[in-house]
Amino acid sequence: MTDTTVNPQSLPADFVLAPQLPEILRPVTIRRGFIGLLRGHPTVAIGGALLLMLVLIAIFAPYLGTVDPTALAPAKRTRAPSADFWFGTDVLGRDIYSRVLFGARVSLTVGLSVAILASAAGLAIGIVSGFIRWADGILMRIMDGLMSIPPILLAIALMALTRGSVGNVILAITVAEIPRVSRLVRSVVLSLREQPYVDAAVACGTRTPMIILRHILPNTLAPMLVQATYICASAMITEAILSFIGAGTPPTIPSWGNIMAEGRALWQVKPYIVFFPAAFLSVTVLAVNLLGDGLRDALDPRMAKSL
Repeated sequence: MTDTTVNPQSLPADFVLAPQLPEILRPVTIRRGFIGLLRGHPTVAIGGALLLMLVLIAIFAPYLGTVDPTALAPAKRTRAPSADFWFGTDVLGRDIYSRVLFGARVSLTVGLSVAILASAAGLAIGIVSGFIRWADGILMRIMDGLMSIPPILLAIALMALTRGSVGNVILAITVAEIPRVSRLVRSVVLSLREQPYVDAAVACGTRTPMIILRHILPNTLAPMLVQATYICASAMITEAILSFIGAGTPPTIPSWGNIMAEGRALWQVKPYIVFFPAAFLSVTVLAVNLLGDGLRDALDPRMAKSL
């Protein structure tokens, strides 16, 4: 296209040019790439930065001035925070700073593992239930039965049948979280299977597995990714609850729930024993929730602030 300007002198006498209107709307800006995502959604940047910092703390815990988190020192028990013991010591003389940093490994491992396993299992169940009509009634009744039990009670019941370990905690929480993912994926698939492009694929003779892989699965990943972040945060809280009541990881494994459970009897006189692991747990859950909220806004076109 070429930009042409009209000479006012060449117009007839009864023609008048309209004045140029001012720009009312801001020009459309297109943000692309990872940097554009962080600029357009600062909650993703804040949550991701906090979560990355906690992951690095968990990985490099042995190199951050820590000692053996299980080493007993009865002569140094219940020491207040100081230059020698940054977070103080517990009733057995163990360094709380070291136990909190190593406890980040347990919580993050449980949260990420549960999010991955529950998302994978819930995705498979939700797609099959939503797209294959005869399997919907069977699978959803099983999921409804599991959802009728509160997740924490179901996890406690499953842990009562096994011995305490990190693997069993992950398995128990995963079983309790699968119905939430499957119900979400099923609701998305129910709306997708009525779309015209799915009907066109069926009319062309495309097999059901190919329709699921090409048309259904890619459109369910965005909402499932957001749900996975909330499941990760919920799993870390559930693990802390299980450990706090003695139904989770063994006391020999430093986890935030175990540390808080050991310090609850001295809460009124030694509150720092409970405060530091609780603060780390709160910050971790906040980071994951901020990341999930930001991803929800970024992946939902109806909530996008700009193109």
